[in-house]
Amino acid sequence: MAGRRVEREAGNPVRVTSTVVQLPRRRQVQRIHVARLAPSARSLLVTFGIATAAIGGYLVARDTSVFAVDTIEVDGASPAVALQVKHAVRGDLGTSLLRVDLDRVREEVAAVPTVARATLDRAFPHTLRIVVVPEQPVAVVRQGAASWLVSARGRIMAGLPHGARPRLPRIWVARGAPFAVGAMVPGGLHASLAAVAPLETMRFPARVASVRAETDELSLVLHSGMELRLGDVTDVRLKLAVAAKVLPLVAADTRYVDVSVPERPVAGSIYHAPDPPAAPTDATAGASASVAGSGTVGGDQTLKSKLEVDGAGSTSP
Repeated sequence: MAGRRVEREAGNPVRVTSTVVQLPRRRQVQRIHVARLAPSARSLLVTFGIATAAIGGYLVARDTSVFAVDTIEVDGASPAVALQVKHAVRGDLGTSLLRVDLDRVREEVAAVPTVARATLDRAFPHTLRIVVVPEQPVAVVRQGAASWLVSARGRIMAGLPHGARPRLPRIWVARGAPFAVGAMVPGGLHASLAAVAPLETMRFPARVASVRAETDELSLVLHSGMELRLGDVTDVRLKLAVAAKVLPLVAADTRYVDVSVPERPVAGSIYHAPDPPAAPTDATAGASASVAGSGTVGGDQTLKSKLEVDGAGSTSP
């Protein structure tokens, strides 16, 4: 029976189940037709025509009077300086704005002795606009009978007749130093210019007549004859501000005011010696001796508490 069971089992077929697996479909490669991407002859012709018209229009505008300069506007300067600038660039009148070399024109404007710097712009259709920063005159340099107007940065702006610009300080120089309009002053004068340049932008209670410059010593001689001692060139604006507060407080016979140390201004007055007696008697001789020995001096006098500046009073020199 065992043999029959084995035969029966051997005779039964084995059932096999199958499953269908779907594989991903292969994407169809789309063929790109290069011919379709290429511009058509018509579009190429239109583009070429537009480019040609633009280039032609530019050339026509550049070489004809379509954008010719007929007006030069100058802003930021006085009428006299504006006239000098227009005279310097008058050669560009009638030139097309597209052909104007702005760098060259800027150099021509900067060469004007009264101009510190300038910016330029094309204002179509016919205007060249120039904005000027003028030089600021601060002193008159004297060399013998010659006089020159000098700016804060040391540029010689113009020659002057004798006595011109009387309210500007005078700086005297020795003969032989080279001076030319439009050039810069010698380096030794920059300290003197730095001493008076701030006066143009501040309210100073006295008129400065001239500048004295020695080794590490700057002094301003006021129109009254008083000497304002500044010391070296450092903190000049602060020293002038201190002097502006001190000067209204000093006596009329003050010989000098020293603000070389701004925190400690000092004034010196002129000593007026008493008239000697014609014939002193024995009675007055003792009194004269007592006065002579009283220690009264006419030299430096301190400003004391009345010359307090920014909370710091002066002390004895």
